[in-house]
Amino acid sequence: MANEAVAAQAQLAERERGARQELVGVVTSAKMEKTIVVQVMRTTQHPLYRRVVRSAKKYYAHDEAREARIGDTVRIVSTRPLSKLKRWRLKEIISRSARVA
Repeated sequence: MANEAVAAQAQLAERERGARQELVGVVTSAKMEKTIVVQVMRTTQHPLYRRVVRSAKKYYAHDEAREARIGDTVRIVSTRPLSKLKRWRLKEIISRSARVA
């Protein structure tokens, strides 16, 4: 019951502030303390050749519980600056890697 109230309050606060940007990517590194590196693939159409081009970018995200592992597909959300490079935090793990670590 208390969890539901906290979740409802968080949703209300999120609606007031505006929705945070969310990205889905694959964890490429989890060796740092409470920090993961997430690679996000984007597809865009080339302006001249009309060919689909894939581009990748890496984001540093905060993982408080250190639950994400290399190869996991995760969802990250934007947040206030936590360090020099970290501007994202882990929201959820979408799928676990089949790789044994």
